[in-house]
This record gives sequence, structure tokens and C-alpha cells, in this order.
Amino acid sequence: MKISLPLSKKLFVERRSCEMAILVNRETHVLIQGITGKVGSFQSQIRKEYGTKIVAGVTPGKGGSDVFGIPVYDLVEEAVADHPIDAAFSFVPARFAKEGATEVLSSGIRFMVLTAEGIPEEDVLEIIHFAKIKGANVLGPDTPGLISPGKCKLGVHPHPLFMEGHVGILSRSGSLSYEVARVLTANGIGQSTVVGIGGGPIWGLSQQAVLKMFEEDEETQVILLLGEVGGTLEHEAAAFIQDHMTKPVIALIVGRMAPRGSQMGHAGAIIEGDEGTAESKIRALKKAGALIAYSSVEIPEIIKKIGV
Repeated sequence: MKISLPLSKKLFVERRSCEMAILVNRETHVLIQGITGKVGSFQSQIRKEYGTKIVAGVTPGKGGSDVFGIPVYDLVEEAVADHPIDAAFSFVPARFAKEGATEVLSSGIRFMVLTAEGIPEEDVLEIIHFAKIKGANVLGPDTPGLISPGKCKLGVHPHPLFMEGHVGILSRSGSLSYEVARVLTANGIGQSTVVGIGGGPIWGLSQQAVLKMFEEDEETQVILLLGEVGGTLEHEAAAFIQDHMTKPVIALIVGRMAPRGSQMGHAGAIIEGDEGTAESKIRALKKAGALIAYSSVEIPEIIKKIGV
């Protein structure tokens, strides 16, 4: 495969300290909403063992207890009064997600991962609007979260598949990002931060917002955009890449054989019109200057050829 890049897309390969990352880092102090539930307690133990600085948990009626040494509070405001908290991860069920998110955002926490699926769309819109008012970022809903390998894990990622490095991964699909990270790690290529924006059809953090963060992040040297059929997100991302990105972007769009009108797993992956097809997204991304991969196993070869 012959690959060429315009000069503006060439990679600056000086190795910098891996202390930086987007959204989270080694010093991010985390609160877990719903920490005493079966999933919440299990995932909190895994994240704490990974090195994530979980300083507090919240479950109404469980205040005064602890989970693996993490103090539990009845209210978010009580936890914030006792601890510096930078980010919250919510295990709150969909029917209570808006109430839980409002409590987190009202407390001054500036970043929240909203993992529940099936949250009513009007609730999601209200959460996103309230976050904007508060100057906060919401990742999700229906998201696997994110991981900055070796620093902080705010997701359900199988962390042995990831290693610390300089490749930023942005994906709608959690499972696709796991597979791509597995291939990269097997080839000795580490990742800076891996972000799953969620299944949609309404998102907090968008692809464009995360691309901008990767562009400004000193640790990230190349970005992988993992997309899928349905919607117009990748077309919007292509426009942003063309106008604002100087770092190399590699794109992999899955679902190329999906017929129009089909849904590919996510609520935001329904093919409607030409813009929703894989072919149209690939054309737009290629025109914007992105390098196109057609399978996960091609990605390490492309990265190595551009200098990482």
C-alpha cells in the first residue's frame, strides 16, 4: 500500500511525556454514582486496581458505608464537600439518569460519563442543555466510556488490550475500539486516550469536539476515527478534519455491505439516504485528507508508514 501525506499532515515524532491526556489523566479524581450496585461495585474495584483515583461513591440511603475502601455518600454535594472531584461516572438506571446527572452537574463537576442506554430522548436533551449551561462535558449516553491507558479508566474497557502511547482513538462502537486497540497493542503501538461517544441517536460530546481535543493534545500524534453507517456524524467530522486538523487522521468505517434502511446495532446507525452509507462517508473523509483503512489489521501498517 503506497501512502503519501501533504506536508501539513506529516507527523511530528518527538516523544513527549505521557502525563497529558484528553478529558482525564493520572490525577483525575473520580466519583462513582451508583457505586453499591452489583455492576457499580464490580467495575469500581477493577478501576481502582487499575490506578484510577476513585475518591467517593454515591448511593442514596447507603451513606456512611464504603466499597473497597471508597467512602459512600447519600448525595453528590456531600461527596464534593469532602473531596476534590474532577469527573463522575454514572451507573444510574435510565429512568433516573436525568435526576442523577442534574445532581452531578449542579455540584460543579465538569465532566460526566453517562453510561445508561434507553434514556428518553427528551431527558438526554435536557441533560446536554444543562451541561452546556454549567460549562461541563457529558460523554454518552449509551457509552463504554473512555480509557487513557496507564493513567485513568472511566469505562468498561478490557484494559489488558490497551497500552500507553500516542494514538488517539475515537469511536461510536465500544467493541470496535477494543478490537482496534488489541491489534495496535499486539503491534507495539500504544494509545493516548480511547473515547467511545456512544450509540446515539443524541450525543453529549460529538466527534468534532473530541477531534478538537486530540488536535490540541500534546501526547496524541495520530488519530483513529472509527465510524459506522447511519447518520451524518462522519460527514460533519470530515468537514472539521479538512478545515481544522493538522495531525494525521486514519478512518475506518464499518458496515460497508449494509443495505439502506438497515440498523447496525446502535440507534444512531440507521442508514437513511446517501449520506448514511459507508461509501459516502469514506469519500468525504478521503476528500478531507484522512487516510482510509478497510480493516483493523491495516491500521498498524498505515501508522508505521507515517512515522509513529
